[in-house]
Amino acid sequence: MYRTHTCGELRLENKGETITLSGWVQRARDMGGLTFVDLRDRYGITQLSFNMDTNSELCEQARKLGREFVIQATGEVVERESKNKQLPTGEVEVMVSDLKVLNASEVPPFTIEDETDGGEELRMKYRYLDLRRKPLRQNLELRHRLAIETRKYLDGQSFIEVETPYLIKSTPEGARDFVVPSRMHPGEFYALPQSPQTFKQILMVSGYDRYFQLVRCFRDEDLRADRQPEFSQIDCEMSFVDQDDVLNTFEGLTRHLFKEVKGVDLPEFPRMLYSDAMAKYGSDKPDIRFGMEFEDLTSVAKDKGFPVFDAAESVIGICAPGAASYSRKQLDALTSFVKKPQIGAKGLIYCKVNEDGSFKSSVDKFFDQNALREWSDILQAKPGDLMLVLAGETDKTRKQLNELRLEMGNQLGLRKTDEYQPLWVVDFPLLEWDEEGGRYHAMHHPFTSPKADQLGLLESDPGKVNANAYDLVINGVEIGGGSIRIHDQELQKKMFSLLGFSEEEAQKQFGFLLGAFQYGAPPHGGIAFGFDRLAAMFGGTDSIRDYIAFPKNNAGRDLMIDSPASVHPDQLDELGLNIVSE
Repeated sequence: MYRTHTCGELRLENKGETITLSGWVQRARDMGGLTFVDLRDRYGITQLSFNMDTNSELCEQARKLGREFVIQATGEVVERESKNKQLPTGEVEVMVSDLKVLNASEVPPFTIEDETDGGEELRMKYRYLDLRRKPLRQNLELRHRLAIETRKYLDGQSFIEVETPYLIKSTPEGARDFVVPSRMHPGEFYALPQSPQTFKQILMVSGYDRYFQLVRCFRDEDLRADRQPEFSQIDCEMSFVDQDDVLNTFEGLTRHLFKEVKGVDLPEFPRMLYSDAMAKYGSDKPDIRFGMEFEDLTSVAKDKGFPVFDAAESVIGICAPGAASYSRKQLDALTSFVKKPQIGAKGLIYCKVNEDGSFKSSVDKFFDQNALREWSDILQAKPGDLMLVLAGETDKTRKQLNELRLEMGNQLGLRKTDEYQPLWVVDFPLLEWDEEGGRYHAMHHPFTSPKADQLGLLESDPGKVNANAYDLVINGVEIGGGSIRIHDQELQKKMFSLLGFSEEEAQKQFGFLLGAFQYGAPPHGGIAFGFDRLAAMFGGTDSIRDYIAFPKNNAGRDLMIDSPASVHPDQLDELGLNIVSE
């Protein structure tokens, strides 16, 4: 056998045993009469010891070992003279009596250490080496644990895991599809699923009243740190439920995962209306670990002779506690921050509340002490606080102030990584108006049910209808989202009509679902959690790449296998894709 133990399990109680280990050489140290080799596998590191006095030939062999050589070592477990308290195996070492090189290695392009000298692109090219590093191994172990505990919980709630197809039909709503040409049906294409949405609804029609799946999904869209062209979801659907049933069930899942995987008991999950989230935080995924809620200053700041405020639809402010000590340099940096193109504000107004209760602002020329006191009353600012104000079109100003609020939360240490504040955001708008296209789009998807008491507005004022939809947000990150679905054929047809589908188009795209609704569709609803994003949150980072074994880079490329890549012209001919290159 190649090994009797792993490199992470030997302890003092193994002292005196003759054992065999196999793994990779982390490093070798020649100390003259002694040579030490750190041997690594998935489970940990064990020190191997070679003594020139007792076996010079073996010691010489050890000195020739390079980093990442794969070796097998047999020897006696002994107590270390110089113990390493940083390692679980640090009280023992193996005095090697037999050594075999199972495979040599080239010098790796970067060090396989917790803190590596390899840049991201280089490490992605040699992903098989990067995955040997302890941080990535721990990330994938965390992801595995989350998957196991998810299945445990949902199985305990009578959910059944059902696999749905990867080769499906392209639909016009949502992000761009990845399409797959069909050889057997020239000129026709499959699409890779952005979500198993319609299939899980059909499973409800089929009587499988509690479905889940840890499923791969695909979206052909621009990438960023928390987005990949292929990603994983915890995808779920339930029959004979209302919104409270779904929220209670998946609040239970979230609590279970945090308790079992992180040992954290989550606080209460408050529920916040979408309209309140936008008004108070300028975001449908607010971070409620800290305050700094928005306050509308329009009534006390507009029409006072300051042109910026007078021309604005809204004047909105936040109070940054204890930040009156900010220097002019820091305030200029905040102004530059909000003026960045991706935020888009034209400027920033500030007002310090001095320790004596007086005010010093960037608009003292236009607002006296009494006027600034009105600001502080609304913002509940105390001596030592800093008031920050933006003005302009209401929706844009809220979004800009949201970015500033989060930045201040970071600067003031209010976004604590070991604190978790979940909430449900509910009652989203059902539809969004697209000025360019001159039609409505579904804010979630076309199968989301309107609020039952607002069905009459679908005819008279569809833009005012709220959806029976909900998002789970933790620390300002959208972890999951879902809705109660439409289960009535006529209402679904009406929804398609509002979205600009002709009857023929709706039948062509979704006739299978409308047909299923004719055979007794139960009331149903569901949710999907972003599994990669959830893993990254549990790991304490923003980027999901290090929680995916083989991710793509920002350009959507897999640098390790060099994908996407061209294919042989014969393959294109078989598929009826006769692309002629210049």
